[in-house]
Amino acid sequence: MNEPAALVLEDGRVFRGSAYGARGATLGEAVFCTGMTGYQETLTDPSYHRQIVVQTAPQIGNTGWNDEDDESSRIWVAGYVVRDPARTPSNWRSRRRLDEELVRQGVVGISGVDTRTLTRHLRERGAMRAGVFSGDAFGTQDAMLGEVLAGPRMKGADLAGEVTTAEPYVVPAQGERRFRVAALDLGIKSNTPRQMSLRGIEVHVLPAGCPAEDLLAIEPDGVFLSNGPGDPATQTHAIELTREALRREIPLFGICFGNQILGRALGLGTYKMRYGHRGVNIPVIDVETGRVAITAQNHGFALEGEPGADFGSPFGTAKVSHYCPNDGTIEGLRCADVPAFSVQYHPEAAAGPHDAAPLFDEFVTLMAKKAGA
Repeated sequence: MNEPAALVLEDGRVFRGSAYGARGATLGEAVFCTGMTGYQETLTDPSYHRQIVVQTAPQIGNTGWNDEDDESSRIWVAGYVVRDPARTPSNWRSRRRLDEELVRQGVVGISGVDTRTLTRHLRERGAMRAGVFSGDAFGTQDAMLGEVLAGPRMKGADLAGEVTTAEPYVVPAQGERRFRVAALDLGIKSNTPRQMSLRGIEVHVLPAGCPAEDLLAIEPDGVFLSNGPGDPATQTHAIELTREALRREIPLFGICFGNQILGRALGLGTYKMRYGHRGVNIPVIDVETGRVAITAQNHGFALEGEPGADFGSPFGTAKVSHYCPNDGTIEGLRCADVPAFSVQYHPEAAAGPHDAAPLFDEFVTLMAKKAGA
C-alpha cells in the first residue's frame, strides 16, 4: 500500500503523493530540472546541496542506479520529487533501483506528483523554500508549513564549505603530463578533473578554504574554479584567491559557480534568479561568433551585466562573452588583459550534451600560450 506524502511550498501550496525513497522530513529550496537523462548525475552533483529537485521528465528510474556514474561520493539533493517512478529498472549497468539508493542514503522523496503543474507554479512564483514529509513526519498542513517557513533561505547561504573536499588530492594526467592545475573545489564534479586529465593535466583539487600560499606552492600552470552551491556573494575567500591568481596572471578558467566568482573578482554584482537554469538543454550564444551551444546548467544565481558589453575591472578590460537567448542571462566572461575566462555552464557535462567540451582545450591553449611567453 502506498504511504501518503506531501510536498509543501512556502506559499502554502501543497502537492500530495506517495512516499518515495526514505521516510521522514526534509527541507530545502524547491527547483525543477528539465533534463530527460542523467538523474544519477543530478542527484550526486554537489551544486544541488540543500535543494529539493523536481524532475520535469515524467518517468524517472528506468535505468536504475549503477556504481560508475556518480559525480561525487554521495547524493547531495535535499529531497526528490518525481511523477512516475520505474517499478523495475532495465539497463545492463544497473545494480539496484533508484528508490533503494535513496533509502540507503536517507534521501526523502515523493512520487505521484503532477510535476507539470508544479513546474508551472515554480516558473510563475519562483523557486522557494519547501519540505517533503512522509512517515511519522507527515502531519497537518499547518504544522508542515510551519517547518518550511522556519527553514533557511538560499539567498545568503554559504554552502561551498559544506561540500568541498576535506583534504587536497591529485588526479594524475593520463599519459605525459603537460600542465599542472590547481582546482578550487567549491563543489566539483568527478568528471571535471577527469576531462582535464585526459588532456595531459595533473589536477590538484584543493579545499575551498585553502590559503593562497598552499595554492601557489603547487606552482600551477593554471587555476580552475569549479561549480558549487549557494550564494556567490558569500564566497569572500574564493573571490580573493581568484584576484591573487589574476594579479599573478596565472591562466584561469571558471565554470558555473566559478563564473560568478570570477565576475565578482572583476567587480560585477550577482543576483538570485527567479527560478534559475537547471537541465541539459539550455541554449547559449557566443557573442563573438554567434554560434549556439546546447549546454548543461545548474544555477540559481547569475552575474549582472548586458550581453556583449565591455567593462572595466581592476585587472583591465573584460567582456560579457556569452549569454542565454531565453532570458538574456550572462553565460560567460573573457578578460582582455589577463589570461582568464569563464562560462556559466558545464563543459564536462554527463550525460551530455558535449557542445562545450572544447572549452577544456581552450584552457590548455591559454596555459600553453602563457608557458611560451
